[in-house]
Amino acid sequence: MLDKKLLSILVCPVSKGPLEYDEAKQELICKASGLAYPVRDDIPVMLESEARKLTDSDLEA
Repeated sequence: MLDKKLLSILVCPVSKGPLEYDEAKQELICKASGLAYPVRDDIPVMLESEARKLTDSDLEA
């Protein structure tokens, strides 16, 4: 489980926009940049090179 205080201060390194936590996929989602950052062992990996590009269906959810 990702700490809510940590989530409140983290921003996307690309867009500087807010992030949403998708617990089911273990990802931090930034709709502004269209990227999803993985969370591994409860540690966010905030590297653009590690992020996955969001699909249209990801953005609609």
